[in-house]
Amino acid sequence: MNDDSIKRREFLKLGGKAALLGAILGGAEYALSLGEYSPFNPPAKNLSSTHVVKPDSAYPDLVAVKSADHARALAEAIALAGGIGRFISKGDIVTIKPNVGWDRTPAQGANTNPTLVAAMARLCFEAGARKVVVADVSCNETRRCFQRSGIEAALKDTGAEIALPSENNFIRADLGGEILGAWPVLRPFLECDKLINIPVIKHHGLCRGTGAMKNWYGVLGGPRNRLHQQIDTSIVDLASFFQPTLTVVDITRVLFRNGPVGGNLDDVEIHNIVAATTDQVAADSYGAKFLNLKPTDIEYILKAEKRGLGKSSGFTIVEKELA
Repeated sequence: MNDDSIKRREFLKLGGKAALLGAILGGAEYALSLGEYSPFNPPAKNLSSTHVVKPDSAYPDLVAVKSADHARALAEAIALAGGIGRFISKGDIVTIKPNVGWDRTPAQGANTNPTLVAAMARLCFEAGARKVVVADVSCNETRRCFQRSGIEAALKDTGAEIALPSENNFIRADLGGEILGAWPVLRPFLECDKLINIPVIKHHGLCRGTGAMKNWYGVLGGPRNRLHQQIDTSIVDLASFFQPTLTVVDITRVLFRNGPVGGNLDDVEIHNIVAATTDQVAADSYGAKFLNLKPTDIEYILKAEKRGLGKSSGFTIVEKELA
């Protein structure tokens, strides 16, 4: 047997092991991302993904609006935060990142409210955006999650596109974190002019609460479960790299226990609040109280503040309830 035959046999064995591991840990989305660790992959790209709007003392750090009309609450929150024109310019390519992690219905509170995602897409187009892409790498099968969450249907008439994970839709990027280096990132999160984060506030069994900064897990391919070993630091690494133009916080339905997956409607409280901010740390600090937590109870909030990503306290807030 010649050397080429041996190499080919070993390569096929490696491929078989990768396929088996992919099937065990989540199917095709995991299997396609194993190439990150392959010697056949090209080097990681160093790409910037900062789309930050400069602070402006004319506007509060965070605006929270309460209304059972969630689209109206969103529009009012953004208006009070400076208006959509502060964040989106004519010709922009905009990527929106909701939490579409789970095969759950809107009422179960595990995913971002579909009304907010659709309303945000419409506001971007009204501001002159050339293209709006909505994307996530779900924990369950992504297409099914977009369908069951109601987000696919809500986006149908908005003009926005949904980007699903596929073999050619990841870029290997150097995230430059304390523990996060080169990882496969879903392409729309690296190829946009503006980046809008729309997390849902909910309980999380490992880090107590999840919101804006934890939502960046959904931009990654690869074996994300490995990051749970150092979850707080990995969250802050992600938030350091993916600094959004705007964060819209979904506090309409809050999964206050048994998160992040949930399933029981008794675990969901209705608050009907939508918040808007340019400060990821403030977003999660404000959201913590709806989980009966203080910012100091959540380690990644403290780490993020220490790294200079925002404020956990002392930020200006405007709260409003619509009639």
